[in-house]
Amino acid sequence: MILRHLGVIADGNRRWAKERGLNALEGHKKGLEAIEALIGAAARHGIPFISFYVFSTENWGRSEAEVSNIMKLAASQIVRLAKKMAENNARLLILGSKEKVDPKLMSLMEEAEALTAKCTGITACFCFNYGGEQEIADAARKVIDAGEEITPETIRSHLYRPEVPDVDMVVRTSGEERISGFMLWRAAYAELLFLEKYFPDMTEADLEGIIAEYEKRNRRFGK
Repeated sequence: MILRHLGVIADGNRRWAKERGLNALEGHKKGLEAIEALIGAAARHGIPFISFYVFSTENWGRSEAEVSNIMKLAASQIVRLAKKMAENNARLLILGSKEKVDPKLMSLMEEAEALTAKCTGITACFCFNYGGEQEIADAARKVIDAGEEITPETIRSHLYRPEVPDVDMVVRTSGEERISGFMLWRAAYAELLFLEKYFPDMTEADLEGIIAEYEKRNRRFGK
């Protein structure tokens, strides 16, 4: 089987930092480094799509200081990352709700997407201010607004970035064994894999292990 879309629930940044006597922001910075490395590794291994769950709609409930730091980190790094990705023919997409996101940050995200829009290599999706239930609700609302009948096909056509295919495998780091609303529609028949290590420690060797594990699976899609 060919792994076409890998979903990653990037968990454990804060615990990684805490165990090293660092603040949470340092963990998120290290997590971003891991994301960059994994995008490059996935491209080298021929994976067309990779998605990262980086900030959920529930994460607004974290401390004001941590949320503020995450938003500042995103604002300072998203365009830089997009430029680096464009140099490597990689496309960047943001999946999530615009609600609550500062307009200046949203503008930077749109700029980042535009910088990589013509890239034809790997597509890296960042699920930011994302919730699986919210995505489906937003899609259903768009179907109604368009005067269409609500069917699985019409809902799928109105998901965030409908050109992004279903997820083949969802990997969650840090030892937690739940999907926390990640791509509920696209991951309906995804294979699941839970890793003990924290996300900042992820390497290309881990990706190779994920690919090998996926190739062992027998996907039946309910048949």
